Amino acid sequence: MKFSFFETLEAVLRTGSLSRAADEMNLTPSAISMQMKQVEIFFGQPLFDRSGLQVKPMPFAHEVASVMQLPMQQIEQLRRRNSIQIEGTIRLGVIESMQASLLPGVIQHLLKKHPALQLKPARGRAVELIAAVKANELDAAIVVQPVKGGSQRLHWQHLFKNELVVIAPPTAKAAKIHQLFCDYPWIRFDASTSTGKLAAQWIGQNMPQAQRSMDLPSVHAVLSMVNAGLGVSMVPSIDPRMMMAYPVRVYPIGRGAPALNVVLLTRKNEPKTRLMDALFESIQAAISIVPITAH
Repeated sequence: MKFSFFETLEAVLRTGSLSRAADEMNLTPSAISMQMKQVEIFFGQPLFDRSGLQVKPMPFAHEVASVMQLPMQQIEQLRRRNSIQIEGTIRLGVIESMQASLLPGVIQHLLKKHPALQLKPARGRAVELIAAVKANELDAAIVVQPVKGGSQRLHWQHLFKNELVVIAPPTAKAAKIHQLFCDYPWIRFDASTSTGKLAAQWIGQNMPQAQRSMDLPSVHAVLSMVNAGLGVSMVPSIDPRMMMAYPVRVYPIGRGAPALNVVLLTRKNEPKTRLMDALFESIQAAISIVPITAH
């Protein structure tokens, strides 16, 4: 049995289902199920109750995950430990919405911990960055994972979930989101992006009265238009620092809010390197101080 199967078990328990764990780990649900059965065979007892429509974890599954948590962390620390200085260059693509909020923290951490590791950032839309990683024009990219999961040729490493929110002009009086879409036209975020598609789907299902006035390609552009009182919109949760320039009212959707899966994208067939470990470590450090992220 592979040690990585315990990582799979942790993902299943954390996400709440085999299918969601499969999406996060870029595996098929059947592969996840097979790994869990291998763990059950190893221990000689079931981890999950499969009697109902939904597979439910049993107390023993949580016990195994709890016991294995510290050894897994210690082994990962041993794997990363190295007295040799990490040096080299990483070509990193970053989507526009993460450029201002996440990238500065990543670079700060790299400069502090790995000063000989050079980061070459590139900006672009997710579809462009994904294509660049495939073509070996970039080593990695921070993007929103496509709704349908994305190419199986690539490795999609979960970073955080970013819920969508509704934003309205600072002078908006409505207490409820439904009324906002009656009072103002809808400024649609670029519908060719995963963010735009997810927002348009939710608005189409929940706000049939919405009247679209324009399409805009960036969060900054949407913010400026909403701030000017020209409409309402749905965008990813916003770093409060961005709203200092363009104040808006933010309406969280709450339960059932659509959320983006922000990932670190790399090529699947390439082995893990210390450079990539250092990059992921720096991204995690930056995420911990960004006020918009939810793990």
